[in-house]
Amino acid sequence: MAQSMNDTIFPPPLVEGGHSFGSITDAVCRIVEEKPTVGWLAAFGVANIGALMLLVSIAWLIWEGTGIWGLNNPVGWGWAIVNFVFWVGIGHAGTLISAILFLFRQKWRTAINRFAEAMTIFAVICALVFPGIHVGRIWAAYWMLPLPNQMGMWPNFRSPLLWDVFAVSTYFTVSLLFWYVGLVPDMATLRDRAKNKIAFWAYGMLSLGWRGANRHWSNYERAYLLLAALATPLVLSVHTIVSFDFAVSIIPGWHTTIFPPYFVAGAIFSGFAMVLTLAVPSRKIFGLEDFITVRHIENMNKIILVTGTMVGYAYAMEFFIAWYSASPYEGFAFVNRAFGPYSWAYWIMVSCNVITPQFFWFKKIRTNVTMTFILSIFVNIGMWFERFVITMSLHRDYLPSSWDYYAPTIWDMTTFIGSFGLFFTLFLLFLKFLPAVAIAEVKGVLPQADPHWEGYHAHHAEEASHG
Repeated sequence: MAQSMNDTIFPPPLVEGGHSFGSITDAVCRIVEEKPTVGWLAAFGVANIGALMLLVSIAWLIWEGTGIWGLNNPVGWGWAIVNFVFWVGIGHAGTLISAILFLFRQKWRTAINRFAEAMTIFAVICALVFPGIHVGRIWAAYWMLPLPNQMGMWPNFRSPLLWDVFAVSTYFTVSLLFWYVGLVPDMATLRDRAKNKIAFWAYGMLSLGWRGANRHWSNYERAYLLLAALATPLVLSVHTIVSFDFAVSIIPGWHTTIFPPYFVAGAIFSGFAMVLTLAVPSRKIFGLEDFITVRHIENMNKIILVTGTMVGYAYAMEFFIAWYSASPYEGFAFVNRAFGPYSWAYWIMVSCNVITPQFFWFKKIRTNVTMTFILSIFVNIGMWFERFVITMSLHRDYLPSSWDYYAPTIWDMTTFIGSFGLFFTLFLLFLKFLPAVAIAEVKGVLPQADPHWEGYHAHHAEEASHG
């Protein structure tokens, strides 16, 4: 009981290892300044092969058309839309960690926000690939933009696919600005430590003349707060609009008002899982355990538990709504999901998204790094299958004579795997050339930065002497 009260009054430090301001700078900048390791080069090579696979798949798609995919009638949407929604969802944790937790003054976000923001940018880039390539007539993809076409008509603004383009591009722009503004002080640090002219000029240009003056910090904090306030509504709006792809249709199982909140909860759920999937091995490989601590991992696991429970509740409510509506079409759609040809995918989804997060009720599992990594992968698998199950509602529509079974082709698979290649290529470049941890923000949560540090220090010194 006494230990619990002590942890409440004096919580575990957010930075372990007794770091000073200088040692934090050295530890984070070392990753950028040292030559690439053999492991990094090997991982980068594999990621490049995946990115090349994506380029080849898109090139062949443009040459041959969407017939190379497993699309049929009635399944006019296949893996492309599944992957689009999956990648947009992955990008949600970055804005939540950076913007919302910043506005709520949650200091534990500081060590993981840079990872999450970078992940958001790269996931949205991967997502933006898919609207352009799944439209069929790819040479007319510019119709998705607010430009008049050669027929003198504006694009169809009633289409939710067009709303996606606006929502996701806005989200990408604000997230990119937010990420870049946070990087400016750390770019100046890398500029001042640069050992060659190329690095000096590159980081010098990116740091925008930062000198750490009081006026610079004042403008920086004002801009960061403003961008956080702009980004916060986007967390709710972007995946809400993505859910409209389905909800504004008249397909049984799609035409429901539960989709927007359920999609937002699922996006945060999968986004945090991906942050853990990336952060757990990265902290080990690059020696960042003192900054991305078990406390950070436990807090993220708690959010996964909350949002995973919300997703499970939404699954149950979907069945209730189908029963309560007394519509035979709605009822059949959900019975078909659970017991029809795609029941295997439905139960994988339920196992990964409903059962997996319940393990995080136990503190031993929440604080176990290996178990966290394994469970985060299961969550990501489950969230991909969720989008797959929703999309596959098309395979049995109102007319039994038109029912068909959708099966992906090799080109569906190479496009999906290739998107991961693109994602990891960008992420590995980020780890090598930019600070993976927000140096300036982590210094701000050090005990030394607290005006009451003497009392804090004395408490932990006393604990150490008794320990």
